[in-house]
Amino acid sequence: MNNQFTPVISFVAKSSGSGKTTLLEKVIKRLKDEGIKIAVIKHDAHQFEIDKPGKDTWKLAQAGADIVAISSTEKVAIIEKVEEEKKLDEVIAMLSGVDLVLTEGFKRSDKPKIEVFRSEVHKELLCSAKELVAIASDVEWNIGVPCYDINDVEGIVKEVLQYMKNFSAAKPV
Repeated sequence: MNNQFTPVISFVAKSSGSGKTTLLEKVIKRLKDEGIKIAVIKHDAHQFEIDKPGKDTWKLAQAGADIVAISSTEKVAIIEKVEEEKKLDEVIAMLSGVDLVLTEGFKRSDKPKIEVFRSEVHKELLCSAKELVAIASDVEWNIGVPCYDINDVEGIVKEVLQYMKNFSAAKPV
């Protein structure tokens, strides 16, 4: 798979507590019903640990391995120590076999976005209209992009599917 030809949409918000993960979970389930193979990349501004102390992969990393991979009949995980955060495109390049890449976070990336807005958490939008595929909000926004109620999963999925269709039509043959 050539990842430059895979559509990417970032679900973003100005801050946490807006409901990005909840919305993304529902969108993913609905897109899976359509038969779409999806990769999701979650941005974490803090240090995270997916390996558990005492497990073999943790021990191997502690011994000095720069990359530890674990593979089974159901999953593959690669844990790589990095000197600095990888760029989103570098992470996307590590993916294969999907029809769509969705990200949560990466609000400063150059990828098209669906902004999740909650009036009790935010006062203004994070993104300009040119960055957005759509807005999922609890208040109406009229900035020239589709605005859906934050609970309108069908509407948001419709926008994602349309974006994928347009992306596919625009890619070189």
